[in-house]
Amino acid sequence: MKKSNTPKPNKSWSIQDSLETYNIEKWGDKYFSLNQKGNIAIFPNGEKENNIDLLQLIKELKSREINPPLIIRFNDILKDRISELNIAFEKAIKNYQYSNKYKGVFPIKCNHQKNLIEKILEFGSQWNFGLEVGSKSELLIGLSLIENKKSLLICNGYKDKNYIEMTILARKLGKQPILVIEQRDEVPRIIECVRKLGATPLIGIRSKLSSKSIGRWGKSIGESSKFGLSIPEIMLTLKDLESANLLSELQLLHFHIGSQISDISIIKDALQEASQIFVELSKLGAPMKYIDVGGGLGIDYEGSTTTSSNSTNYSLQNYANDVVATIKDSCAVNNIEEPIIISESGRSIISHCSILIFNILGTSNINYIINENNKNKHSLIISNLLNTFREIKEIKATKDEYTKIIELWNDAKKFKDDCLSTFRLGFMSLEERAYAEQITWACAKEITNKIEIENIHNKELADIKDTLASTYYGNFSVFRSIPDSWAINQIFPIIPIHRHLEKPIFNGTFADLTCDSDGKLNNFIDKGQSKSLLKLHNLNENEDYFIGIFLSGAYQEALGNLHNLFGNTNIIHIDITKENKYKISNIIKEDNKAEVLKIFDYSSEELIERIRLNSESAINENKLRIEESRQLISQIEHSLRESTYLSE
Repeated sequence: MKKSNTPKPNKSWSIQDSLETYNIEKWGDKYFSLNQKGNIAIFPNGEKENNIDLLQLIKELKSREINPPLIIRFNDILKDRISELNIAFEKAIKNYQYSNKYKGVFPIKCNHQKNLIEKILEFGSQWNFGLEVGSKSELLIGLSLIENKKSLLICNGYKDKNYIEMTILARKLGKQPILVIEQRDEVPRIIECVRKLGATPLIGIRSKLSSKSIGRWGKSIGESSKFGLSIPEIMLTLKDLESANLLSELQLLHFHIGSQISDISIIKDALQEASQIFVELSKLGAPMKYIDVGGGLGIDYEGSTTTSSNSTNYSLQNYANDVVATIKDSCAVNNIEEPIIISESGRSIISHCSILIFNILGTSNINYIINENNKNKHSLIISNLLNTFREIKEIKATKDEYTKIIELWNDAKKFKDDCLSTFRLGFMSLEERAYAEQITWACAKEITNKIEIENIHNKELADIKDTLASTYYGNFSVFRSIPDSWAINQIFPIIPIHRHLEKPIFNGTFADLTCDSDGKLNNFIDKGQSKSLLKLHNLNENEDYFIGIFLSGAYQEALGNLHNLFGNTNIIHIDITKENKYKISNIIKEDNKAEVLKIFDYSSEELIERIRLNSESAINENKLRIEESRQLISQIEHSLRESTYLSE
């Protein structure tokens, strides 16, 4: 009989327990859940009958020598996100009898990868989906990749003459670039370039709104925002454009109220103000045709559907409805033609399609097992600690005894502090100090035997969780792969991708490969809140333990840096076919050490030659044998061709 690969379920733990522990069905939307093997399953468009076992996929990638850390990008999820966005606006337009259409653009800054941008344009072609750029380099990408002449190219960011001229000339190619004025000093440059080239661009104006935003970007929005024109500046710009016979090219109003807006009321307020500005510009003679509502469409990282900075209190359809309805109302009251609606929804489009996978290299666990029968003569402080431990063991975890448990835990901490003071003064040996710390850990563990750690809510006992926490060492770099978790405390869903039929027995955090103390993950989702520890399994000998970081497709690759010279990971693009099958559509190989060193002007050949010369000197001084020198150089040459991450 063939042995089943499905792990035996733990009677005290079930799939449902894991779903609730990690809140998967909330943040996972329709794309992620668990299968009967206890592994993460990927549903490319929410259809339960067609899914991929993530663990099986990773094992098959490893058999191709494509090892973690790696990013797996599911093209089908990306396609579904683009479809959902466009369909949501189509429904809103139909329901509110809006007389114009929606034309979305993807902001390249969210993720610059060529294969991804090409897929976005391919999947969005039926809706004439376009791009938004914010620099000359991004403009070059947009001009080269957009082939659909009905797709828009929104041109934001600082603009010199070269940027403006490229945009003007691109219009002659049959493209549809819209040059958005974001600073007053751009106006004379635009006028000068128009005179020089004898051609005109399509023009937009970005307005600074008075409407306030919230969340991480709340202070960078409004009247003090970095980009955009104030109302007086808009009036001056209208006069300048009219004097230069360019008012007829002013067709777009743009505004932006920040990224990851969690509260729909903020979006409504901004829409009302912007819609009225659009109406007034039309009344002043500009042939306004487009309104660009910018970015801000959030996703629910934690699944709480609240105004938390890691969530949203609205759905995609709610968002589309409010955008369409608000603009329609303003135009109807003023008898103004309804404009084409544009949004720059980057985060919402690409977050779900990418998963970062890393393997655990080892753990650091607290040793809370002590020898109570140690017959060595103890100091009074250690004797007091031991007595405290014994009292904790004997006490019963009832409501009446809860206060006593708190008192005993405070006693244990006080005795431990006394031991440290005694050690500092030289009156306690290192062995005694180690024993004292182990007793304290044993006290904490004994308390959790009586009160489950999840049920410890009293502030006086809260530090027990940290006292017993384990550190899991991951084969990844926070700064390379998820810099927002370090820079702005962004919380991503982070969970084991397998073993969900087993009860996770440890509470832990993750440490990365960098030598930076900030290279850690200790902030996790917890049903609408955050927590500092995550439920994790013990490591099994000779068995990989894989962790997945989900919803990480936006900004992380673009913002990641080379701290400690850890480079790009492998990136695998997956197409899911019928009958739970897949194919690899593209592999972007990870950086090797030589490639990363070259960025900082280190030549691999020069490094090897310097080490070879040092080896020759060591051989001449009889410090190194020729065979050892050859082995060292060979190892270095091999290492330069290998990943910057750890290998098996």
